[in-house]
Amino acid sequence: MFNQATILITGGTGSFGHTFIPMLLARYDPKKVIIFSRDEMKQWEMAKKFHDDPRVRFFIGDVRDRDRLYRALDGVDYVVHAAATKIVPTAEYNPFECVKTNVMGAMNLVDACIDKGVKKLVALSTDKASSPVNLYGATKLTSDKLFVAGNHYASHTHTRFAVVRYGNVMGSRGSVIPFFMSLRDKGVLPITDERMTRFMISLEEGVELVWHAFEDMEGGEIYVKKIPSMKVTDLARVVAPGAKHEIVGIRPGEKLHEQMISAEDSYCTYEYAEHFKILPQINFWDKDANRIKDGKKVVEGFIYSSDNNSEWMSDSELKHWLDAHKNIGNF
Repeated sequence: MFNQATILITGGTGSFGHTFIPMLLARYDPKKVIIFSRDEMKQWEMAKKFHDDPRVRFFIGDVRDRDRLYRALDGVDYVVHAAATKIVPTAEYNPFECVKTNVMGAMNLVDACIDKGVKKLVALSTDKASSPVNLYGATKLTSDKLFVAGNHYASHTHTRFAVVRYGNVMGSRGSVIPFFMSLRDKGVLPITDERMTRFMISLEEGVELVWHAFEDMEGGEIYVKKIPSMKVTDLARVVAPGAKHEIVGIRPGEKLHEQMISAEDSYCTYEYAEHFKILPQINFWDKDANRIKDGKKVVEGFIYSSDNNSEWMSDSELKHWLDAHKNIGNF
């Protein structure tokens, strides 16, 4: 699919982009990969890693800027939407800015992709978009709905939109593992709540889910990968075996457990070997055989959350991952 194609990734200088782009270049032979983001210093630093690859291009811009998106999408075949204001406390204290990026930015992308003839877009979502309790989650749920509905607006064109949703990304900037790693030598780790659990997915697994969505999508699907859970206290114990735990309380807008599929979603959710798929109810697309494929309908009331998960990451599995990634820049 991506051979000799032009791919643009919004927010491409983030943790996902740093994993997605090398994997893309290694597996496929794209004509061009465009990193679209607003931070010139991050682009400058990232460009050093790809200075000898003419396929990699950098484009300063913001998803809030509709006109700039139209220019950036000239000749683009596929888009990965990774740009977002995503730190929960930041969104709580700066709600207008979060809405501008996560909601208005999504609206701009839907319009620009349709008008510029983009073939497919896959947007990155979050567990916080399922039954949201904070502003970040509410804006990402809105963003998900916008991309799903974008397929209705694009019905007279070849442009299609889909979403991938996953929880805590191991090693991504701002996530719990690098945070604990940065504090382990101090001997004390702050724990918000001893009961807290989190889903665990690697950046590489996130990239694979995006690729699967591009290959499988008809338009409007939300893909949720099956991944293991882990208690935050166990995670802290593995990262820093000798450190004490200090209970500090849940931050504003933070959830005790991550949830990726709600009971309300269960009415239109199908299960597959390695993932779930939430189908849109508009236009009766949740009954469409081309979207369902070989999926099995989940039971009514099914909830996929990190505390009721059937799969849990062991200490040895986490230690193996930490050993394999101990030298990456995020740590």
